[in-house]
Amino acid sequence: MRREEIIGFIKKHPEVDALVVGAGINGAGAFMDLAANGVKTLLIDRGDFCSGTSATSSHMAHGGIRYLENGEFRLVREAVTERNRMIQNSPHMVKPLPTVIPIFKFWSGLLNAPFKFLNLLDKPAERGALVIKIGLIFYDSFTGKNRTVPAHKFFNRVESLKRYPLLNKEVKYTAEYYDGLMLSPERLNTEIILDAEKDHTNAMALNYVSLDGVDGGQVVLVDEETGEKIKIQTKIIINAAGPWIDSVNQRLGVKSKYILGTKGSHIIVKNPVLKEAIGNREFFFENKDGRIVLLLPFFDKVIIGTSDLPISNPDEAKCSPEEETYFIDLVKRVFPEIPITPDQIVFRFSGVRPLEYQEAKTTGQITRDHSIKIDKVNEIEIYSMVGGKWTSYRAFGEQIADKVMQRLEITRKANTSDVRIGGGKNYPASEEKKSLFVKRLAEETGSDLQMVDLLFERYGTVVNEFLSMQQPLGYLKSNKILTVNELRYIAEKEKLVHLDDLLLRRSSIGWLGQVDTDSLAEIADVVGEVLGWNKNKREQEIQGVKEIFRKNHTVEI
Repeated sequence: MRREEIIGFIKKHPEVDALVVGAGINGAGAFMDLAANGVKTLLIDRGDFCSGTSATSSHMAHGGIRYLENGEFRLVREAVTERNRMIQNSPHMVKPLPTVIPIFKFWSGLLNAPFKFLNLLDKPAERGALVIKIGLIFYDSFTGKNRTVPAHKFFNRVESLKRYPLLNKEVKYTAEYYDGLMLSPERLNTEIILDAEKDHTNAMALNYVSLDGVDGGQVVLVDEETGEKIKIQTKIIINAAGPWIDSVNQRLGVKSKYILGTKGSHIIVKNPVLKEAIGNREFFFENKDGRIVLLLPFFDKVIIGTSDLPISNPDEAKCSPEEETYFIDLVKRVFPEIPITPDQIVFRFSGVRPLEYQEAKTTGQITRDHSIKIDKVNEIEIYSMVGGKWTSYRAFGEQIADKVMQRLEITRKANTSDVRIGGGKNYPASEEKKSLFVKRLAEETGSDLQMVDLLFERYGTVVNEFLSMQQPLGYLKSNKILTVNELRYIAEKEKLVHLDDLLLRRSSIGWLGQVDTDSLAEIADVVGEVLGWNKNKREQEIQGVKEIFRKNHTVEI
């Protein structure tokens, strides 16, 4: 149902079993599992789907190899298992990612590692080859029989420099293992929500609807687009608001201190030499200050990150000039001959990790595991989803759903472990089959083969929907990147409310520096025609996008 239809429906039928507050990846995972098991569920978010912390990840589906140092073996085992499932269930968005660790010492960190494990040391000495080798052996072992990626490899200095000629000549070894690359986590998040709603009549999702509080036995919601208040009745509230969990609880009349947020920022740079140097591999390494950082391939660009800084107000998260300088300088650690300059930055982003509150000497010591906190107000039980990470969203959603169903006395009837997401449904099993799939689609629809291939890489098998539309398939006049059909489809089918929803969360063009004044105006015209925007509304949306890019990402359009 469209957004307006859902609002109309809940006014007439205000009773739901569970209300999920927060449509980031934790909320989406809970929503998916509850929907599959017949629980009448309403999902809301004060902004767009995946517009908070989940939109600012490092774009990795990783097993958390560094968490082994903290002794979080359960978390690593779960994350590795779920990483494999993400690659299987979302093959259009999650790809196996070869990851390189440049190593500058051999013995270093060996004697310090046990003290770090016991929390007797803030961080060990620089991790040497032997410590990393032991860690990778453990890491591979967690994969077990369900291996979707190759086991790790080690290369000596000669082999490493042969593979990566511009690599720092002081490197002694490189290790290579695999994790997962999320091409567009924001879109994947939305696909999970849309699939759950489409496949299950008991599930409804609303963006731009906030939680106002509790009035007696009713929960008060606010339509952020109109200001209208809507009252519903529910037995359970799932607080999946990430770093805003304590704020949401406060609105519900519950005092909590569950979250200790840390800020993580990134920059995206256009540097062809750096992109060629890393190829399709992530470089994951320890900077000189001991901070674990990364260089990640992102289409034709490179993501550089990340920081880990305490922050009190998640609404103020923004990549600072100091972080930007730090990111530029860290490249010298592994590729000293490749200069990075500020003018190469096309995008900046920052988010807050919703870590569980605990006393720790450093942010690195704070657990990355997740937990469920239970409170109660006016006979409504509140389950707060504390912590969590992208990779383990499905498992965390399953755990919270089990709590809900136990409370509602509902027996589990479905499991989400093998559910294909969005454009990953019926995805070709090999490169050969993919080529045949794309070729057949192009021939059957009379479409340009290159264009169909481009759309398939962006959306997976959903490309079928674009090609079946009555409008002719063609690129925008202002650029040769987006097609009119995909814009119309997204506007019609994916609960688009504002223009930035499309640029930052239904597609990746905003992240890639591919939006200029001309393309922004043309996109607004195409989308506005579908959504019924008049001239003033289109101009308002254009100015809104410019302000968001300037304020949040330090990008001028």
